[in-house]
Amino acid sequence: MLKALKKIFGKGPTQLPAAVVAPTSPVIAQAAREPQPSRPRKPRAPASAAASASAVESSAEQNLSNASAAVKPANPRRERPVKVIDTWKLEDFVVEPAEGKTRFHDFKLAPELMHAIQDLGFPYCTPIQAQVLGYTLAGKDAIGRAQTGTGKTAAFLVSIITQLLNTPPPKERYMGEPRALIIAPTRELVVQIASDAANLTKYTGLNVMSFVGGMDFDKQLKRLESCFCDILVATPGRLLDFNQRGEVHLDMVEVMVLDEADRMLDMGFIPQVRQIIRQTPNKDERQTLLFSATFTEEVMSLAKQWTTDPAIVEIESTGLANASVEQHVYAVAGSDKYKLLYNLIKQNNWTRVMVFANRKDEVRRIEERLTRDGISAVQMSGDVPQHKRIKALEDFREGRICVMVATDVAGRGIHVDGISHVINFTLPETPDDYVHRIGRTGRAGASGTSISFAGEDDAYALPPIEALLGHKINCEQPPTELLIAVPRKH
Repeated sequence: MLKALKKIFGKGPTQLPAAVVAPTSPVIAQAAREPQPSRPRKPRAPASAAASASAVESSAEQNLSNASAAVKPANPRRERPVKVIDTWKLEDFVVEPAEGKTRFHDFKLAPELMHAIQDLGFPYCTPIQAQVLGYTLAGKDAIGRAQTGTGKTAAFLVSIITQLLNTPPPKERYMGEPRALIIAPTRELVVQIASDAANLTKYTGLNVMSFVGGMDFDKQLKRLESCFCDILVATPGRLLDFNQRGEVHLDMVEVMVLDEADRMLDMGFIPQVRQIIRQTPNKDERQTLLFSATFTEEVMSLAKQWTTDPAIVEIESTGLANASVEQHVYAVAGSDKYKLLYNLIKQNNWTRVMVFANRKDEVRRIEERLTRDGISAVQMSGDVPQHKRIKALEDFREGRICVMVATDVAGRGIHVDGISHVINFTLPETPDDYVHRIGRTGRAGASGTSISFAGEDDAYALPPIEALLGHKINCEQPPTELLIAVPRKH
């Protein structure tokens, strides 16, 4: 695979540098250029010193609510100070070397960024982080393939933050001109990336914004007009809406990330993404990072169009499915599926479970029945308004809800620590979705369990899944006690 990819893109570096100092790339350090005259601005002048200072202070208070000191702008026209706390030094965040591991410290990242990484408890890079950062911190484009949960989000966020800290913003800035752009296919994934970005930038003064459909447009616009935008995370549709209304201009983008490119292809977003990319600088005037769970012919064609001589990073796993996930299949009649689901959760006192179904109406019915029968549950599907989806995800993440029932599209991008079990109420029609589903558990070195219900209507989906995995999954009859009737509520 790698040999074929190199044939497409040409030979690139094959060895990971032992330590990389993040220089400012001459290719992407274009932030100081004048706005393109061919792309009109709204009749709005750059922010005044007072407005800029107020916006930065407001953003700093939001990002540093748990910090000991607030960030004050060194220059009213800049969204970040040159230093947050002068006494911070890179040496303050050194960790002991470990055999076979790359430390974040090895890349000589800014102390502000290292402090945030240390707060998150990640002293060592995951394999994809170590490899990707070895290229991207030197200004090189990159395309990466890795399974979900491998740390790719932090890989591109660290690269973006370093670029923005190393390159001063332009002297004349307009509201609605992001310096870094991240495009992701689903609302939940955008929210997750923006949350991770906020955690990593909390000591830098950089502003992170997120745009998704289903949320109040005017509220998002008000946020956009309140302060400069450094990092923008958005779904294609809502971003294009802002752009076409003249609220967001993309000609100052220094770094662009396309996350889950294969999923954007599946969901039909590529025409919108093409329109968005046309508004950004040429590919040799920006750094472009593309990530995908698979390197299909279509994905590689897009990567060739949108990147320049990219480094290719592939993280091979020991198997397609996470080895830490114990997989089971129960042969069960369709009429007994709900009883089996209820008893599995109730009898075992499970408190952090994801249940997947193929259709939105199935998701709704399952959630309604669980709630009626005394099990706290929320649904995650396209029928749920976005503000309710965000609250549902937060309630599930905080443990206030035991069960999340989701479709594949809505479940994409949901990364919640501590999910003990994934239940496939219906087997997915696409084998790749099976791997994605069970990857919601067994994350970050923890163990997990997946249980699939194979009824008469979906047992046909099992052989293709086994073919993809390369092994059989033992199909068993559920214990009798798991098929007892659900108690009636009075």
